[in-house]
Amino acid sequence: MSRVATQKMVEGTPDAVGASAGNGAADALARSRTADAAVMVRPRDFGFNPETAIDNEFLASSGSSSSEQIAHRANVEFQTMLDRLRAEEIEILVLEPNPTDLTRVPDAVFPNNWFSTEHDGTLLVYPMMAPNRRAERRIDDLVQLLRDAGRLVREVVLVAPLDENERFLEGTGALVIDHATRTVYASRSQRCHPEQFQHFIRSRGYREGILFNTAGSSGHPIYHTNVMMNLGQEYAVVCPEAIRDPADRDRVMQSLRRSFDVIDISMPQMEKHFCGNVLELRNRRNEPRIILSARAEQGFTPEQRRRLSAHGKLVSIDLDTIEQIGGGSARCMLAEVFCPRAC
Repeated sequence: MSRVATQKMVEGTPDAVGASAGNGAADALARSRTADAAVMVRPRDFGFNPETAIDNEFLASSGSSSSEQIAHRANVEFQTMLDRLRAEEIEILVLEPNPTDLTRVPDAVFPNNWFSTEHDGTLLVYPMMAPNRRAERRIDDLVQLLRDAGRLVREVVLVAPLDENERFLEGTGALVIDHATRTVYASRSQRCHPEQFQHFIRSRGYREGILFNTAGSSGHPIYHTNVMMNLGQEYAVVCPEAIRDPADRDRVMQSLRRSFDVIDISMPQMEKHFCGNVLELRNRRNEPRIILSARAEQGFTPEQRRRLSAHGKLVSIDLDTIEQIGGGSARCMLAEVFCPRAC
């Protein structure tokens, strides 16, 4: 477990967390649905991860490419994305690899699974399913990175013990959060345990948690909610076809339509193009930017691109290696920073 010398560590029990989640100062904060900064983690040893391949049907084997070739291509894609986002004046904080810890972390490029931040300066740390992903949780380094960038980190909350081995909840991979209405959407899977989800909703003071069953074309559950739906400030992209139960589907769609311009995508658009795995961020001019892969941009129909573009400039990057080998795309690579700027 990481040592946080200057930071209060609170284990995520309802009693322990309730006081921090429900204080009046936090409730008074304006909660934008989109962040004005994000954290990215540079991939040092990116590659095929057999421990996540158990349930992630979006990834493929490395084929004939060597591990060195794959890691090199992933780093090129990462740097291209970083340069492109910064050129759009989006604040990106980079958590560089730890030079003294050589533990292999092939999925470290997807940091949004192990932490998230809230508008009151809370940093939440989540229980991870794959044992070899748990080493990604560099809490001390992350707190320092955020504070060096002038962000307030008020406290660190463990959603569950770091050694949790049964009830997983993988951050904003599992949780799609509407910060404005305090609603959380989640697809039930090995990485989103129902009891852990309900505990999260109660302990963090969310108004409503909408948990639903999903199935991809194989019939198996979608491993992370954020590959089949995402929320911008005014739009939602969702794959209704993946929500197999009509009652679940109606509940999700009715909830989304109350607040968003809902863009429906098909199963092939979700599975083959990562059209569900996009993210809206605001740049330094408070202008909306919608981040997606080149594959996702090509996968949207012209009409869908027109509707999406009405909500913000599309910023697409070639992420073929990371998508194919890692089974995640642009949104998975970006962990939003909602922590306020320190006065």
